[in-house]
Amino acid sequence: MSRRKTELNAEGFTVKATLKNAVVVGPRASRVFHECPAKPSTFRKYYEREELPIAVKHENRGNSIAWKVDVETLDYHHYLPLFFDGLTETAFPYELFARQGIHDMLDRGGPKILPVIPQLIMPIRNALNTRNHQVMCTTMKVLQHLVMSADKVGEALVPYFRQILTVFNLFKNNRKNLGDGIDYGQWKKEDIGELIEETLQILERYGGPDAYINIKYMIPTYQSCLTN
Repeated sequence: MSRRKTELNAEGFTVKATLKNAVVVGPRASRVFHECPAKPSTFRKYYEREELPIAVKHENRGNSIAWKVDVETLDYHHYLPLFFDGLTETAFPYELFARQGIHDMLDRGGPKILPVIPQLIMPIRNALNTRNHQVMCTTMKVLQHLVMSADKVGEALVPYFRQILTVFNLFKNNRKNLGDGIDYGQWKKEDIGELIEETLQILERYGGPDAYINIKYMIPTYQSCLTN
């Protein structure tokens, strides 16, 4: 066998040949922003068993919720966490009932709301962790209402920031810049980045002296709205 032929056969074992034939595989795409579908909520199960004191109210301007009992007489320790559990729902009528039911109960709950805060943290966290834009926006609006619904609620939420603000840090910079175009998501207050900033500011304003440092720990890029 000639020297030339030997070199050709040996080429497959050289470093140069190995690099030439190598296939470079890029890193796996991050799934941190991908939706995490939620299982049917406990709220849905209660509704389907007709164990909730609500019904659909059909009006010319659209569907709404009709309560079968006075909201102020409800057992908030039972019903408020149950409705918060429905925040993961996106289908009609579950989403409508859960969302409007929560706002109705927060409007009229007064001192009944504060003692229930520990029971609301897991449903809030589960809803945010779906990474579903509709669910996240709905949950942040509910969170804003919750903070302002009764005295001391904002301060009561501060110890739970580490559980509920992780997703905020991931999506904080998720904002749309369309120049002169119209962003209907922003018009409806459904731009996640804007809602996150707005929600953080409300949490800081109502959370007492320890709110800012706890927000800053979870979201290092957050700038206080009280010192500007």
